[in-house]
Order: sequence, then C-alpha cells, then structure tokens
Amino acid sequence: MTIRKATLGGGCFWCLEAVFQSLAGVESVLSGYAGGSIANPTYQQICTGTTGHAEVVRIEFDDQVIDYETLLDVFFATHDPTTRDRQGADVGSQYRSAIFHHDDGQRAIAEAVVARLNGGRIWPAPIVTQIEPVPTFYPAEGYHQNYYRRYPTQGYCQAVIAPKLSKLRRSFRNLVADEERRSA
Repeated sequence: MTIRKATLGGGCFWCLEAVFQSLAGVESVLSGYAGGSIANPTYQQICTGTTGHAEVVRIEFDDQVIDYETLLDVFFATHDPTTRDRQGADVGSQYRSAIFHHDDGQRAIAEAVVARLNGGRIWPAPIVTQIEPVPTFYPAEGYHQNYYRRYPTQGYCQAVIAPKLSKLRRSFRNLVADEERRSA
C-alpha cells in the first residue's frame, strides 16, 4: 500500500468530502482551508471571501487501488469547473475550483487532464480550475468533518450533495467502495 495525498477545491467541502469518502482506495478525507493569507483561519473568516482561502479536501488514497488521474476524473465530473469563484448558489473565492498539487507529477497529470477535458468539449465553457502548488492546509472545525455522513437528511445534503452522490454511483460505479454500493 502506497498512501498519497491530493488537495482539491471545488465548491463546498461537504460535497467533495462525501464524494471522495465513497471511493474505494480512499483512506481518509479531511475538510479544510488552503491558499489564503492568514494562518489558522476560521470558517467565519474564510466566508468573508477576503482571506484568499478555498474550501478544500485533503484526500489520502492508496495509489495501488485508485490513481491520481482517476481522482481528478471524479473531481471534474462532480462539480462545475467552468465557473470562477462559484458552485451553484455558493459564490465567492472560497468556492473556487482548484487543484493544489503535491509534486511535479501531480501538476503534469492535472494539466493533462484539463487539456483532455477541454479538448473533448465536455462543458460549454473552458475549465477555469486553478492548478497551483499545495499551500499550507488548515483542517476545518470539527463540526464540518464527515458532514454528510452525520446529517444526510439536512436540506443542503438532500438538495446538493445527494444528487452528486447519485451521479457518482451512476458514472463511476466501479470505483465506489463496496459498502457504498450496498447502501445505494
């Protein structure tokens, strides 16, 4: 087993967390903040949109089960990478689409995936996802962790996260962890 890290931002971290927690080979997902100008930001601070942080997830994955490119394919399929600083009703730089690469290999894979998807004209507009070296990662407050698993019937979870999980199960059924398949 070789554990690697990926750090991704694509709107609300609750959504990304739920999606990546569902995948076989993902060992852990931690919601947090990255890319900003102050140390140890709080949720209230980043919600102002003035700190420069993005809501992100730090994913630890077994690259012998799921590789980085596959994680990025799931990432791009489960959020809109063509809207700058916005995902649906969530608006602000904290909701930007971003790949924070951990090494030059991840950077090259991210750039290649973006080029492939833009070339395939999957979306009506070009991808605006930022690709940058991983900055300091700050874990989000405890009440943000495992949000969908703790509150699956909450309104936001039902209206926004559940449809993403349904799409994941349809589009990437072979990647979904066995226990997730049984509950689908």
